[in-house]
Parts: sequence; structure tokens; C-alpha cells
Amino acid sequence: MYVLFEGIDTCGKSTQLDLIAQRVPEIFTTKEPGGTPFGVKLREILLHESISSNRAELLLFLSDRAEHYHSIIKPNAHKVILSDRGFLSGIGYALANGSFEFEELLWLNRFALEGQLPDRVILFLTDEETLRRRIGAKRPDSIELRGLTYLLRVQEQMKQSLIRLNIPHLFIDATKGIEDIHQTILAYLKL
Repeated sequence: MYVLFEGIDTCGKSTQLDLIAQRVPEIFTTKEPGGTPFGVKLREILLHESISSNRAELLLFLSDRAEHYHSIIKPNAHKVILSDRGFLSGIGYALANGSFEFEELLWLNRFALEGQLPDRVILFLTDEETLRRRIGAKRPDSIELRGLTYLLRVQEQMKQSLIRLNIPHLFIDATKGIEDIHQTILAYLKL
């Protein structure tokens, strides 16, 4: 089973992934970008360099996604795989940039994923107040510097895309407490 933990920055998906990995060590966890040696280098570029072309940014994410799928997801398909981000983030961020169509993004992502979409998606949804507080507590990266309005637009694009795709999913209220969220995810994944 291949499950994406999706959501905008600081919504708590990485915290929940870590909690599940501690509780169920046999689960395979990974992330995009950064789940492969290539992805680690690419993550540095994407989060700390200024890229002026939305297409260049999209293609960098897609190249990481293709490498990640080929070298991490596909060889471990017999395991439970939880990924911190995946193609839904790619679609959400690209749509929020305003220069792409949903169908072309879906095609490109299917290509990168060799036609295999995840089995389930857990989407963390936050509000502006929580987002402002959490981002204010850290040094923002180049994507977070685009602003709260942008990040909330990304979140809405992810939500609408997920509904449109009809992949089995769980919406998480990311403003709730860590333990409440954790129990909800454990119940959903039957862990």
C-alpha cells in the first residue's frame, strides 16, 4: 500500500509520519523531494534558489518524482509505504502558480509515476491563523516566502484535485492536537 501524506508547509504531516514510523518500525517512510540522493540535491535547489520559470520548477519536481518512484516506491511495492508529499503537492503547487491545466499536470505526473498513482492520500488542511503562527516560528524557505495567501491557494488546489481524482482519501483538520490527529490516522490506516 502506497500512501501520500499531503499538505502545505507546517501542517504537521512530517510530525505524523515520524510518530507512525516510531510506532510501526516495519513501515517504509520516504519523502519528495529528498527521498533519493538525487532528490536531496534537488531539494536544496528548489527550496533555496530562485527559479523564475514555473515550467522549470515543475520539471525539476517531476524529475525527482520519476527517480523517486523508480528507485524507491516501485522496488518496495510489497511494503506499506508512507511518503511525505508526492504528486498531489506537485499538482497543487503548479495549479496555484496559475499557468497549467489540471489534465496536462495529471498526464505529466502519471508519466513520472509510470502510471501508478498512490493507493490512498491523507491531506492535512490548516487555516490561516495556524499557518501564520507555525511559519512565524521558523525561517521560511523560498516557497514559504511566496506568502500565506499563496500557500492557502495551494491547499485548496490540492483538495479540489484530490476530490476530482477520486483516490481514497482522508481529510485531516491540521489545527487539532497532535495525538488526536495521530489516532485518526492510525484508525484510517488500520495500524
